Amino acid sequence: MLVCLLYLVTATIAFASPPKTAPKPLKIGYALGLNKVSAEQMQYAKSVGVDYVEVSFGGLIDGNRDLKVSDEEMTELMHRAKKAADDAGIKIWSIHMPFGKQIDLSLTDEAERQQVVALHRKVLGYCKILQLEIILFHPSYYLGLNEREARKNQLIKSAIELNKIVRSMNATMVIENMLGPELLVDAERERPLCRTVEETVEIMNRLPKSIYAAVDMNHIKNPENLIRALGRRLKSVHIADGTGEAENHYFPCSGQGNNNWTEILAALHEARYTGPFLFESAFEDARDLKACYESMYNTFIEENQL
Repeated sequence: MLVCLLYLVTATIAFASPPKTAPKPLKIGYALGLNKVSAEQMQYAKSVGVDYVEVSFGGLIDGNRDLKVSDEEMTELMHRAKKAADDAGIKIWSIHMPFGKQIDLSLTDEAERQQVVALHRKVLGYCKILQLEIILFHPSYYLGLNEREARKNQLIKSAIELNKIVRSMNATMVIENMLGPELLVDAERERPLCRTVEETVEIMNRLPKSIYAAVDMNHIKNPENLIRALGRRLKSVHIADGTGEAENHYFPCSGQGNNNWTEILAALHEARYTGPFLFESAFEDARDLKACYESMYNTFIEENQL
């Protein structure tokens, strides 16, 4: 019995211990609007070391949950983006699904929530053209006062419904953490869901294990703490520097922001994250992305003597 107990303890420690070998460098990616994907931009990005992109629907959906373009135009836009990326040798890794005050998966009005889910179903139909790995959703927009638990329940309901479609596309659904240094935005509104490590983990634990998380490094102070709490539940990232107090989206090598990138890379290594290092930040030239990551990676290797 003692031998078995010692074996279990040893096995648990070994499983929990972070890897001791140097990680392989991650591939580089960045986020851009779907309507900004062009053959020229993709060819240039590939030439300077970018292998992945995330696209979004910015400007293509209005506040009434309607597309600003026709079905034919949206389909053509998807095909054009896919071809531009494929021809350049770039993978469209993920899509950032629509979000906003009226596009909120956690709305407590059930009829409204169903309309939001219907919009997402329609958008996912177009997304099939892109053959995505990751489909990223915001958990909510700003909340009213004292409705947080009800909003969590609605989010979970929506996520479970949409995950069936995402899985049928051979893709993975991820929920992104949101900015929330304090609970209240003002006297009438609370911050979105997934605003803290504890709340993000709680919500993830209530979702099916086939739904994963994305960590935005700009949305939280000390993002390494959230990465470590999520562990293998982490499937995608948004790379930006910030203060955890506002939507800064600073370029990590700009000298702005407070993130400890050595700790972040250590946490990603411990979580065995192998997806792209995907920038969602301001930058002047795509050639700066790989150089920035390499400088952080080399510092991490040196400081950890790997």
